[in-house]
Amino acid sequence: MDENKIKLTKNILISTFVILGLIVSIDLAYIYYQANFNQYSLPSFCSVSEFIDCDGVAKTTESQFFGIPLAYWGIFLYLFIIMLLLVDRLKKVPFLKFLEVFKNKYHYIASLGIISFTISMILLCVSLFVINKICYMCAITYVIDLCIALIAVKGIEGNFIGAIKQSWNDFLDALKPLPYRIAFIVVMICACSFLGWAYVSAKFSPALKFKREYGEFAKAKPTSYGTQGNVLGSKDKGAVVLEIYSDYMCPMCHTCNNMLNKVVSEFENLRIEAHSLPLDTSCNKYLKQEFHHGSCTMAHYAEAARLQGKFWEVNNLFFEKKPETEEEVINILKDSGYNLDIDKLQKDANSPEIQKLVQDDIQYAVANKQVGTPSMKMDKDFEMGVQGYHQLKKWIIEHGGKPKYKLF
Repeated sequence: MDENKIKLTKNILISTFVILGLIVSIDLAYIYYQANFNQYSLPSFCSVSEFIDCDGVAKTTESQFFGIPLAYWGIFLYLFIIMLLLVDRLKKVPFLKFLEVFKNKYHYIASLGIISFTISMILLCVSLFVINKICYMCAITYVIDLCIALIAVKGIEGNFIGAIKQSWNDFLDALKPLPYRIAFIVVMICACSFLGWAYVSAKFSPALKFKREYGEFAKAKPTSYGTQGNVLGSKDKGAVVLEIYSDYMCPMCHTCNNMLNKVVSEFENLRIEAHSLPLDTSCNKYLKQEFHHGSCTMAHYAEAARLQGKFWEVNNLFFEKKPETEEEVINILKDSGYNLDIDKLQKDANSPEIQKLVQDDIQYAVANKQVGTPSMKMDKDFEMGVQGYHQLKKWIIEHGGKPKYKLF
């Protein structure tokens, strides 16, 4: 086979894998967006179990690098390889003459492929031993990167080491002309500035932003706050009241609950009042799809515990344990050490009165266009989602909250 046919074959094979990688990366970017920015999205097709869970991986801080989702880096990689494949034609265009610095495209593609595969193996270890979840769509890109590297390195002297050495030497040669050196510096300043902004703002990585603002509260056990009884905070009639509408299966509600357990200790005149907004079709008729199975059962039992003066103990226990069935609920309450009358609790939880109470909370929230959790209310102001802790304290102060000591 002559050299032209070899190059044509390599181009076709590399192009095939690059296009496949680009399709997979775009799909991963969509999964990332749905998992992180659409709170009403359903599980993606590649979240099939607790372990094989693309959505779960996408929601972690490990799914980004310098604030940019790894899927976006993948898209950039494959687009850059496409440019390298076409570089011989592109550099003939007058305003793209600077592409002449790319002299050995297969060396660069082989280097990028093997470096990407090496990084992928590190990410695989992180998935297995840190996140304890894997994304099989990501695994497909690992194989694609290796295939691209193996095809590109074919015929290169020194294999991957030779390809990397030649790529480095070409890079140094490209920087020798002053205009190119200046252009490279300008591009790097722009790129570093953008990455710095992306990392600091966490605009593209809610998980990174969440870790910074709510890490303490996301990891804390709700029961560790020692909250007791039916009243959290001031018992005075004139107290500032913060109402929370939440779902026991909602991760953000878990975090918000911990924040409220803590923030109430920093104000003289603040009281927290909890309401149920379970995203569970067994009691919430406004849902078209099941989201949080078991939330209704926990909501009923939490209200039943209120009749025994143990609402906040049970509320925090449910956020920590998240039982899904009535049997699991009863078992953890029996083991809680809260001295609950289980028979009465079960009877009350299934009574029309308690079920109506939960329905009234749902109806009120929906009437006020609060269909997601958590939702907080002070006076007539509703806030959807979780605020940062300092923002939460400012919001309370704006509504008349009196700090026990100076906050700002």
